[in-house]
Amino acid sequence: MTLQNGPLNRRQLMSGAALAAAVTAVPSAALAHDKPSRGPGLVVERLTLPSGVASGDVTSDSAVLWARSSGAGRLHAVLRATAADGTVLRGRHATKLHLVSGWAHPGTDHTAKILARKLPAGTRFDVTYRFEDGSGRMGERLTGSFTTAPERTNRRGQCAPQSFVWTADTAGQGYGINPEIGGMRGYAAMHATRPDFFLHSGDTIYADNPLEPTRQVPGEPLWRNEVTEEVSKVAETLAEFRGRHRYNMMDTNLRAMYAEVPVIAQWDDHETTNNWWPGEVLDDPRYTQVRDVDTLAARGRQAWQEYMPIADSRALRRGTGFEPARIHRKIARGPHLDVFALDMRTFKSENTNGLESHETEILGEEQTRWLIHELCRSRATWKVIGNDLPLGLVVPDGKGQESISNANHGAPLGRELQLARVLKAIKDHRIKNVVFLTGDVHYCAAHHYSPERAAFKDFTPFWEFVAGPINAGSFGPNELDRTFGPRVDFQQAGPPMGSPRSGEHQYFGHVNVAGDGSAFTVRLINANGTTVYTRTLTPQR
Repeated sequence: MTLQNGPLNRRQLMSGAALAAAVTAVPSAALAHDKPSRGPGLVVERLTLPSGVASGDVTSDSAVLWARSSGAGRLHAVLRATAADGTVLRGRHATKLHLVSGWAHPGTDHTAKILARKLPAGTRFDVTYRFEDGSGRMGERLTGSFTTAPERTNRRGQCAPQSFVWTADTAGQGYGINPEIGGMRGYAAMHATRPDFFLHSGDTIYADNPLEPTRQVPGEPLWRNEVTEEVSKVAETLAEFRGRHRYNMMDTNLRAMYAEVPVIAQWDDHETTNNWWPGEVLDDPRYTQVRDVDTLAARGRQAWQEYMPIADSRALRRGTGFEPARIHRKIARGPHLDVFALDMRTFKSENTNGLESHETEILGEEQTRWLIHELCRSRATWKVIGNDLPLGLVVPDGKGQESISNANHGAPLGRELQLARVLKAIKDHRIKNVVFLTGDVHYCAAHHYSPERAAFKDFTPFWEFVAGPINAGSFGPNELDRTFGPRVDFQQAGPPMGSPRSGEHQYFGHVNVAGDGSAFTVRLINANGTTVYTRTLTPQR
């Protein structure tokens, strides 16, 4: 079913002040609001950028720019094409854009987005972000950068190589920003690999996990969190969901990475509450105001859309970029890489035992058809599918199952039938070089799936790589369901509920795509920067 986002409104689009044909300006809520006025005799402080800046969904010719203001204002973003060392490009390679959003106001917590379009491929941009207040005063200045996806440079398909990182699970199990260990160290480790983008595979926040000032961890020194009022309880109000996102962006490591590494954001359960599905009613005494999951999910989704640099193109054409537009999308990253970001939460069926003889929902019919269609259309060498729930791992939820697998090991049933349909279509349409990347289970692993080991055999072999958490408790490893013939090539897990203190059991994945597409190299790395696993895939031609 589709979530109803109640309070989200559709508004009229206002374009940027400069180069309107090349950009779409997306304010943080109603773009048609009048310019805020200033009362006589008031002392007005300059606007600041309290949550840093970010970019996201960067393709070969577009990028979404994001920032949040300390008050009412409109975002100015100045983009300059630069060399790798930051030198501004001159002559025919010079590109400078000055883009302006509409007025940001409390309607979406003073967040603003700008969609920059018609950008040159394979180009690094330095970006200066500032908000202008109602009296025309310019506020705090912060800088960031991103690089558009590469383009083909010769007939052999050669282009610049690119790399990216992925992980999941930020600030879960009571582990927040601990200044004693340098904050969310995993983000610094990811940033140090200098990736071209970051795929956050869900659980971008933990709205259902309160943070306390201290946490006693067996065998370790006392864990100390920075805390705010909004993170002290489970999130029920829109303000509390927003506060969860603001909290994560207090971390200096996360802000530094987001300023320089574009994000492709996915959502999973903890952006709302643990293991939820549409229509669920909670039986949890911590929720004293709202137990209807659809209401919580609408608020959680609104806050997530406000704080993630994501903007569905259809929403942008309609207006603000904050409407309840679809989350599943394809990000084209040049001739050798397409990224398909799935939404395995919005259309999800109830968490039963998964043994239904008929197909039940994990992607929903529209998304299933979209994925198959877009995979068929893709001409990229590598097709990366970001699945925020793992394919073959058994993830129990009480007496039910949270993910796809049902621990039955036999022919596909329930949600497995929807996955089987996708895998069969990949085989039938001869779609090659599909790789699945996921998180969710709080450990790292590499799984190879093959029909020769499977109960369901109508598919071609493929790989799924697992990474996470990045700043949360450790778990695992989980049991594998044999329906689709998985084999563990590698796995590494920390102690149950283990803290991020040592960094040893916090994981992310790093992928390098060769400039000619001839190699897809995956590394699993811990938060200390140590590579624990490497696998290089070569493409089928």
